[in-house]
Amino acid sequence: MTDTDVAGQGVESQAEGEGIRILAQFIRDLSFENPRAPESLRTGAAQPQIDLGVEMNARGRDDGLYEVDLKLSATAQREDGALFVVELLYGGLFQIGGVAAEDMEPVLLIECPRYLFPFARRVIADVTSEGGFPPFLLDPIDFAGVYTTRKAQAEQEVGHA
Repeated sequence: MTDTDVAGQGVESQAEGEGIRILAQFIRDLSFENPRAPESLRTGAAQPQIDLGVEMNARGRDDGLYEVDLKLSATAQREDGALFVVELLYGGLFQIGGVAAEDMEPVLLIECPRYLFPFARRVIADVTSEGGFPPFLLDPIDFAGVYTTRKAQAEQEVGHA
């Protein structure tokens, strides 16, 4: 089967089953704590310190599909304690085809989380807003950088063992 490109020339269409398809997205776990409400909601206080955490995990399934989890956590603190703590484990079910075995790990731990991130970001913004705070919008995450750093740390740990 061929499609026509902008110049009018025939181009091979992507074979059936090649590429990345998101079959489902879901919240696996969500936690929001606002331990000092309503005092923590007063305006005019100093900007809080935000600590972020990012984790990615993937696993194959017996049916040939892949589950990818993106775990995002954020803690907002001032000198007198935590304002809020939010933890989200957001998952996706992916069908991946046309990817060499040696390239599968980066696809699962870089590309798939990139697809999930905008939706997870929205969930965190919504829950912090419903908790009485301005929506907390996470900055875009460099998943390739996180993957590379974690892989280097794992190799370093193996080298020391």
